[in-house]
Amino acid sequence: MIEIKDLSKSYGKNRIYSNFCLSLEEGRITCLLGPSGSGKTTLLNVLAGLTPFSGQVPPLSCSYIFQTPTLVPNMTVRANLGLVCKDGQKVGEMIGRVGLGGREESYPVSLSGGEAQRVAIARAFLRKSDILLMDEPFSSLDIKLKYKMLDLFFDVWRNDGRTVLWVTHDVDEAVCAGERILVLSRGEIAADFVPESAAPRDVSSADGVRAKVVGFLMK
Repeated sequence: MIEIKDLSKSYGKNRIYSNFCLSLEEGRITCLLGPSGSGKTTLLNVLAGLTPFSGQVPPLSCSYIFQTPTLVPNMTVRANLGLVCKDGQKVGEMIGRVGLGGREESYPVSLSGGEAQRVAIARAFLRKSDILLMDEPFSSLDIKLKYKMLDLFFDVWRNDGRTVLWVTHDVDEAVCAGERILVLSRGEIAADFVPESAAPRDVSSADGVRAKVVGFLMK
C-alpha cells in the first residue's frame, strides 16, 4: 500500500491540499477525475518529487507519461529508450511490443502523434519504478487512436502489473481503465468508485459505474 498522509500544498494564497490522505493499492490502476484546479496534476508532481509539499509521502521511484511525449528531439527512438534502459535486448523487445518495429532509428520529428506516444509508453515501462504516473496521456489523440493506445497500454501493463495513478478528464477513459475511480474536488476525495468487472472494460457494459460517476459529476 502506498500511503499519503497529511499532505498540504499551496501556491501562494491558493491552498490546493490541507491534511489530505490517500491510500493506493499496489499493482492496481487508480483513475483520478476532477475539475481543473482540483489538484490532480499537483498530486502527481508531489509523488514524483517535482514540487515541494508538507506531510508524509513515501519516497517513490516514478515513471511518468505526460500529456505530450517529451522525447529528446535529437535522439532516435532507440536512443530515447536507451536513456532509461541500458539493456539493448529489452529495448528491442519493447519496441516490438508497442508496434514500432522498423522505426528504431527514426527521430521524433518524423513520428506521428500516436507513434510518439507509443515511445512514451515504452519508456515509462522500461524504467524501473514503484509507480507509473499518467497525466492525460491520450488527451491530444482522436477517439479512434485513443482507444488503440488504451489497448496497447493494457497489453504492456498486463505483463508488468505496475501500480498506476492515472489523471484524466475523460469519464469513459476512466471507466474503461480504472480499477478504482476517484473524483477529486477542492483538494479532497469527493467520491470513490470501484467497478465490479476487471479492466479494461467495455464502457457500454461497465456495471453501471459510468452512470454513477456521471451522475455524481453532474450534481
